Amino acid sequence: MTKSLGLSGMQKGRRWALAGLAAVAFAGNALAEGNPKDPYEGFNRAMFSVNEVIDKYAAKPVAQVYDNVAPLPVKAGVGNFFGNVGDLWIGVNSALQGKLGDAGVDVGRLLINSTVGIFGLFDVASELGLEKHDEDFGQTLAVWGVGSGGYLFWPIIGPRNVRDTGGWAVDSFADPVWQVTDVPVRNSLVGVRFVDIRASLLPADKVVEEGALDKYAYIRDAYQQRRRNQIFDGRPPRLDD
Repeated sequence: MTKSLGLSGMQKGRRWALAGLAAVAFAGNALAEGNPKDPYEGFNRAMFSVNEVIDKYAAKPVAQVYDNVAPLPVKAGVGNFFGNVGDLWIGVNSALQGKLGDAGVDVGRLLINSTVGIFGLFDVASELGLEKHDEDFGQTLAVWGVGSGGYLFWPIIGPRNVRDTGGWAVDSFADPVWQVTDVPVRNSLVGVRFVDIRASLLPADKVVEEGALDKYAYIRDAYQQRRRNQIFDGRPPRLDD
């Protein structure tokens, strides 16, 4: 009974935290500054500095150890497993965006990799020609016509905009990993996924460090460009000068 009450409390706390983050993002217009490209730049740079400290002393060292110690097949299996876990929600978002063919491929990938691919450890579906898609609820909101709002930077979760912060909250609610009822197992899965993602970004660190006069602005611009490409499936319309 105590365990069940504790779990319920943790789940409710997480839901309130996600809802609060989304509410802060959507209410952020009141804090807007003068730069239309980055209206919350003062807040964002402060959060970026906080994230840099967290990354330097915690996230990056752990990711480096993982990257150096884990054999390549293990890292590939971990990435495939979490990629497979996300295919169902990717399929839902594909369908919500009207991409029914892509949604069918996403579901097909899930079925094949969960069975033949041994719970997603092997990406058999890609070998069979079923393309891996990259859709989330932020992209769905964009397709529905919701504006991006201002750019935001959050510690741990990184760059977002107002729309994508709300989308991230919905994605988190729908994430199967967060639905695991065994708290130690759930937290372990969340931690391993975070470390795996951070390790995958290690090669980009040197590029950013060497090529950016302003690391914050470099990451902001790269995020906005990448996000635009994602929303338009790699074929964004030209921007007016």
